[in-house]
Amino acid sequence: MGAHPKGDAQIKDNRIVQTTLGQWITHFPACLGSKVKDCFQGNLPFLFKVLSVNTALSIQAHPNRELAARLHEQFPEHYPDNNHKPEMAIALTHFQGLCGFRPLSEILGFLKSVPEFHALVGNEAAEELRRSIGDQVLTNQALKKCFTRMMNCEKKVFVDQLNMLVKRVSEEVAAGKDTSPSYGDLLLRLHSQYPGDIGCFSIYFLNHVILEPDQAMYLGANEPHAYLYGDCIECMACSDNTVRAGLTPKYIDVSTLCEMLSYSPSPASSKIFPCVQDPSDPYVYLYDPPVPDFTVMKIQVPPNVLQYSVVAVDSASILLVIQGNATATSAAALSDISLTRGTVLFVSANEGIVLHITSQSGMVMFRACCLL
Repeated sequence: MGAHPKGDAQIKDNRIVQTTLGQWITHFPACLGSKVKDCFQGNLPFLFKVLSVNTALSIQAHPNRELAARLHEQFPEHYPDNNHKPEMAIALTHFQGLCGFRPLSEILGFLKSVPEFHALVGNEAAEELRRSIGDQVLTNQALKKCFTRMMNCEKKVFVDQLNMLVKRVSEEVAAGKDTSPSYGDLLLRLHSQYPGDIGCFSIYFLNHVILEPDQAMYLGANEPHAYLYGDCIECMACSDNTVRAGLTPKYIDVSTLCEMLSYSPSPASSKIFPCVQDPSDPYVYLYDPPVPDFTVMKIQVPPNVLQYSVVAVDSASILLVIQGNATATSAAALSDISLTRGTVLFVSANEGIVLHITSQSGMVMFRACCLL
């Protein structure tokens, strides 16, 4: 949902001449709001998505603006635009992902308990990481060395080690043993989806983050991550720039990835991004990341409320209905609009909507906008 050239949203109302959102914004740039229009050169600055992840999505990171511009100039076939791509995932169901490097103690623990992982990293790099405890600069350098060593292993070497590991863990499972020292459950699941993929070993470097519904994780530039399982709302800057590292049949750019990553160990709990209640509306929760491109609001209207006003903001926004039914009226609309689960509305800047709610269970909606 957005106006990126590779996925320009279709307008469903056949009374409107323009057929895509991008065309409509080009004709009516004031719909963005004056600040957004000026700041983002007349473009809608965000993309809004719903993801239903059954098979893990690739281990990846997104470049910052400077690197994005350079990659686009050098390799436009792999990096199709010059924008950065910070993003946020908000869980709709129980959701699992990988995000950021684990605390040093956890990585060192896996280097001890998973010999196949140790074999790919090598004695020298593993020892360097162990000696770096207490010195953040040395830790970051040693972690980069360990991860880069693993990612650059010859294919035969890492496939052999992976097969040995999977065989060992499978035998432990069959014998009723505890496989948590080698994160066996997740390893076997990823290997069944991507056999022989180096990304299966990334679980020993990256935090396994569990989100419950309404919890979020924010993924800034250079943060390694992957979505493993579950449904989420995702919002991001309007870009398609992704540097991949594994769990994918797509182009993998190992050297760029290893060079760009943020090698800062931190616990999984630190990756959960807090939302705050809107002080002016008890039904609105704000997910406001440290970038100007987007903000997401969750609007949860309780069952006893029959009329609710979606307030005007000085930004174009996209409203997605997750649960409930209503009739929407707006001075800007050609007619009343029926809202149900899955309805998506584009709302111009400084336009409000009144919802006449018909469902017994209230309404749940997510709204993406740009609050400069």
